[in-house]
Amino acid sequence: MNTLNRKTTSVNTYTERIIQFGEGNFLRAFANWMIHEMNKKANFDGGVVVVQPINQGLVKMLNDQDGLYTLYLNGIKNGKAISEHEIIDCIQRSINPYENYNDYLANAKNPDLRFVISNTTEAGISYNEKDTLNDKPQSSFPGKLTALLYQRFQAFNGASDKGLIIIPCELIDRNGDNLKRIILQYASEWKLGNDFIEWINEDNIFCNTLVDRIVPGYPKDKMEAITKELGYIDNLVVEGEQFHLWVIEGPESVKEEFPSEPCRLNVVFTNNMEPYRTRKVRILNGAHTTLVPVGYLYGIDRVRESLEDKIVGTFLQDALFKNICPTLDLPDEELSQFSNDVLDRFRNPYLEHELMSISLNSISKYKTRVLPSVLEFIKRKNALPSHLLFSLAALIAFYKGDRNGTPITLKDDTAVLEFFNNQWKTNNVSIVVKATLSNIDFWETDLTAISGLENEVNKNLESIINKGMTSALKTFMN
Repeated sequence: MNTLNRKTTSVNTYTERIIQFGEGNFLRAFANWMIHEMNKKANFDGGVVVVQPINQGLVKMLNDQDGLYTLYLNGIKNGKAISEHEIIDCIQRSINPYENYNDYLANAKNPDLRFVISNTTEAGISYNEKDTLNDKPQSSFPGKLTALLYQRFQAFNGASDKGLIIIPCELIDRNGDNLKRIILQYASEWKLGNDFIEWINEDNIFCNTLVDRIVPGYPKDKMEAITKELGYIDNLVVEGEQFHLWVIEGPESVKEEFPSEPCRLNVVFTNNMEPYRTRKVRILNGAHTTLVPVGYLYGIDRVRESLEDKIVGTFLQDALFKNICPTLDLPDEELSQFSNDVLDRFRNPYLEHELMSISLNSISKYKTRVLPSVLEFIKRKNALPSHLLFSLAALIAFYKGDRNGTPITLKDDTAVLEFFNNQWKTNNVSIVVKATLSNIDFWETDLTAISGLENEVNKNLESIINKGMTSALKTFMN
C-alpha cells in the first residue's frame, strides 16, 4: 500500500503566499482546510510554507508526505450526522528553522508572500529577553517573526506593498495586538531603526482573532479501519468537527484579500470582535457550565446524552434562548443561529465529551461564563433568570460531593473544596446558600444583595436535596 505523497497522488500546487508558524492538528483542520476551500472555490492560489515553531515537531513527517494529509470532518451538518474526508494540498513545503535557519529567512525575499498565520499555543506569543537578532533561530515565536520581517524590510528596501497581513490563532485575548507589541519591543531593543518600526506600524496589518472548532486530532484508535477505507497510508490524518468559526478583527482590506465569503465559510470580518468573544463565552462555554451540575446529578455522564434526554435537553435549550441570548447585543438571527449550532455541536455523535471533564474549577467557570448573563439579565429584564439560577443551585448541590449515594470526584482549588466541605457539614441548605452567595472570593460581589436571588436559589436547592435532581428538575420544568 502506497504512502500519501505527491508522487502517488494527483494534487495541485500553489504559489507560496502564506507562511504558517505551527503544524499541529488545529491549524491543519482549521486554517489549512479553509485555505484549501478558497483555493478550490475562489482561485485563491494560496500555497502554505509551514515553519516549525519549536525544536520538536511534525515537519519531517509533513515533508515525507509532501505536505499532504487527509482531513475527516465529523458532526452535524444541515441537521444530519455526517462524516466526510478529503486530501488537503495547500501546504507546499515545511521548514525546521532549528536545522535550516537560512531556508527559513529566505522566505522573507519571496515577493508573493502576503500572509502570516500562527498557532504556537497560548504561551507562544511571549517575550524572551534572551532573544537576539543574531540567534539562529530565536527561541520565541515573536523573535523569529521579527527577524523575518526585518529581513523582508531590508530585501525590499522598506517597500510599503511588501508588508504582511498577520493573523494569529493563539487562544489569548487581543492576540494580534500582543504579537505586534512584542515585535516592536524587539525592534527597539535590537536597534533595528525608526524606519523599520514605521514600516511595521504603517505597512503590516496585525489582526486580532477568535477561532472555534473542536479538533480531536489524530484518530489513533481508528487508524486500521481508516487506512483500509482510504486505501493508502497517511501518518498525518486529522479529525475535526463540522462546525467552524473564525472571527478576524481588522481593516476592510483584509476581507477583500481573503476570499472566504464566496466559499460560504464561517469567517466573520469585523472592526470589533468583542461581541463575538462575549457570545462564545456566554453561549458555548456558558451552556457547558450551566449543563454540567444539572445533567450530572440527573444521572447523565456525557454532553451528547444530555441533549438526547427530553427533560435535560429542553432545560438547556430554554437556558440558552430564554436566559442567555437576551443578554447579548448581536442581532437575534445571529444569536439564534449560533445557539442552534452550539446545540448541534453538543449532539455530535462522533464526539464523546464527558460532563466531568468540563467540571474542573466549576465555581470560577460559573463566575466568568454564566454570572455575567445572570447579572445582565436582571439589569435588562428586572427579573431573575430562572434556569441559570436553578443551575447555580445544582452547582452548590454538586459540591456536596454526592450523586445518588456515589461520591463525586471534585476538582477545584483547595480553598473552594474546603469551603463547601465545611458548609455542607451543617446539613442546612439555607446556611450553605447564604454562605456561598455572599462569598466575595467566589463572585467578587455579594449575590445575597440582589433582591429575590437568595430565595430562588434556596428554593431550588431545597428541592434538589429533598427530592433528588430527577424529580426536582421535572418539577422546575413544569
